[in-house]
Amino acid sequence: MSRYGRAAGIVSLVSDTGGMETGSAGGGAHPDSHRREQLSHLLARIEHADIHVPAWLRATSPENRLPVAAAIVVVVALQLRLPDRYGLHPRWLIPGLEVVLLLVLTAINPVRLNRSTRLGRFASIGLVAAITIDNAISAGGLDYAILKGHTGQDAIGLLGSGAAIYGTNVIAFGIWFWELDRGGPFSRATGTRQYPDFLFPQMADPHLASPDWEPLFFDYLYVSLTNGFAFSPTDTMPLSRWAKALMSFQSIIALSTTALVVARAVNVLQ
Repeated sequence: MSRYGRAAGIVSLVSDTGGMETGSAGGGAHPDSHRREQLSHLLARIEHADIHVPAWLRATSPENRLPVAAAIVVVVALQLRLPDRYGLHPRWLIPGLEVVLLLVLTAINPVRLNRSTRLGRFASIGLVAAITIDNAISAGGLDYAILKGHTGQDAIGLLGSGAAIYGTNVIAFGIWFWELDRGGPFSRATGTRQYPDFLFPQMADPHLASPDWEPLFFDYLYVSLTNGFAFSPTDTMPLSRWAKALMSFQSIIALSTTALVVARAVNVLQ
């Protein structure tokens, strides 16, 4: 049993027996003998206590990496969809680098995240960083073109570019949240870190989910999606400073791009 679950059980049981000692203090039994009897009874209850530790606090099976790989493929397609005037040049450079890093990660862990290596960690962080930087530059280029009136009268093309940047923004920060929360997927699978960086509703109230529930990539992608739409946290709260900073940066990109693209598209359609 995890030390966190046993500690919680001890606290509960000590609370239960606290009243026993108070209630029997007036009896005729010797105090030391009574305390030893209570302690023996408490230890026996702890030894046989059936305390189920939530999955997010204990070691679990390695996570499937295919959903993350599929999301990265979608990102590459969205980046190639953008016009050449937005983003870094040559336009194929960053998507090509992302494909190479994805192949490296696939070679290390084809399906399940079983092997934690320094190369894999650097490759995964470098991959999501490349996506984020390229997308932020693309968003800045699009915003600048709108403000300077260089987007022309193609409302459909403008909305398509904005949607590609917005979708990439959601996926990129979903991967960031997944990569960094409680040390990343490998650390979460071993249950070595107690304190989460994101507080999901199932963590705050265990009765909302099965004891085997734990956050997976889709949960972090959903957090990113809702943060991008609402420009603020919704049901999942960021706890650490880096989590708050990332969510703020994502909201800034989403808000600036959405406001300018929609306003310009409406103006063109009128």
